[in-house]
Amino acid sequence: MNLLKALATVSSMTLLSRILGFVRDFVIARSFGAGMATDAFFVAFRLPNLLRRMFAEGAFSQAFVPILAEYRNKRGPDDTRRLADHVATLLFLVLLAVTLLGIALTPILIYVSAPGFAADAAKFELTVELTRIAFPYILFISLVSLAGGILNTWSRFAVPAFTPVLLNLSFIGMALFAAPHFDPPVLALAWAVFLGGVLQLALQLPFLAKIGMLPRFSLSLRDEGVRRILTLMLPALLGVSVSQISLLINTIFASFLPSGSVSWLYYADRLMEFPAGLLGAALGTILLPSLSKSHADNDRGEFSALLDWGLRLTFLLTLPAALALALLAVPLLATLFNYGAFQTEDVLKTRDALVAYSVGLTGLILVKVLAPGFYARQNIRTPVKIALVTLAATQAMNAAFIVPLQHAGLALSIGLASCLNAGLLWRGLRRNGDYVPQPGWRVFAMRVAGALAALGLVLWAGMGDSERYWIDAPPLQRMLHLAALVAGGGAAYFGALWLLGFRPRDFKKKGRA
Repeated sequence: MNLLKALATVSSMTLLSRILGFVRDFVIARSFGAGMATDAFFVAFRLPNLLRRMFAEGAFSQAFVPILAEYRNKRGPDDTRRLADHVATLLFLVLLAVTLLGIALTPILIYVSAPGFAADAAKFELTVELTRIAFPYILFISLVSLAGGILNTWSRFAVPAFTPVLLNLSFIGMALFAAPHFDPPVLALAWAVFLGGVLQLALQLPFLAKIGMLPRFSLSLRDEGVRRILTLMLPALLGVSVSQISLLINTIFASFLPSGSVSWLYYADRLMEFPAGLLGAALGTILLPSLSKSHADNDRGEFSALLDWGLRLTFLLTLPAALALALLAVPLLATLFNYGAFQTEDVLKTRDALVAYSVGLTGLILVKVLAPGFYARQNIRTPVKIALVTLAATQAMNAAFIVPLQHAGLALSIGLASCLNAGLLWRGLRRNGDYVPQPGWRVFAMRVAGALAALGLVLWAGMGDSERYWIDAPPLQRMLHLAALVAGGGAAYFGALWLLGFRPRDFKKKGRA
């Protein structure tokens, strides 16, 4: 399996999803702006999203994929199929209980996650109603993550990568066509979450059946593999919970800030998630099965080489993205969102958060590459310890930054904490001998630095020195100018890389299916 080709496949599907994500956010921003209704929805959506990351894409996938890969590589297909059946059944039952409990306890959850909303009865009740509609998403999307873990282990990367497109289409369709039929209209967004979860699960079932891995209902807590997954999940759940608790605390802080703060952070986060998903999530997805296979074969040299390949690609592609987000914050936000209810103040406030987030973009993606180095070896405890340190550091920075920087301080805390997290993970892998840098890093760093200088110069010279120009210019003029900036910056960066000696073939890497 060619990992660079697999990365291109996953990234292209992710790119489609992210583009539709921007269309979705454009539609939401134009229709609802940044105020009480959007604050209520984003808090409501954050709760099931938080549980999704904890149960499914977080603790569950970290524990499930390495064990599943081990079964597939070392045991027969019957044992592997039984493991999938038992795990899927248990996951479904647990998540069904969590979903029903969450719907029943929604008012308490809102009091905990956004206590500032309690001062406004209308805002609080709206958030409760939206949350109850959206909460079943945790059940659907967790089963989607189970299916995606199986498909990725079989090197079927394209379908799981394409699946999020359906959620974005659900949002766009409901916001454009269904919202006028709801009272208040923002309820359509909550139903879009519900519908998106159903559609994503329905898409993956035929592909599971095609590889003979469509789970059947079969509960067995005595299964050795299930017990091992549960054993790994407990520390993994703690580790993932730490990062999600950090986000929850940030929401609590933001709920006490001026109205719109939650929304400004959301729109900035969506822009930052574009490169994070395009590269970070894609790299983590394709690396974990190959790292798990290398560990199962006790091939430490290949294990280290895979990590080195991931780290170089991360620096090569993430550093220019972080620089571009910081420099082009106003052009991007004005071009994408400055329409209808999304006003000039929203652009400038979101700009502050986006610049702060960009500081930690590289660290955020490095975590996606380094953490699988521990998960593949079924070592969950070390990332958990590091996550606890990161949580403490994040809250200390929140306390220091929130008064002078308001919502942007919360974004800066997350960015700096991501860099700290990545640094501690890297040190842990180096100390244990699991990662040994390949030759040529010094030359690599010098070449990337030269290309970044070229990129920064082109963007700085081309964007102009007036934020008002981007806010006041006609929409078509903004779009054409921004497109020219992106194209020129990309040409400058990759052209400089070519002149400095980089070639695409240098990053070809074979993985293990």
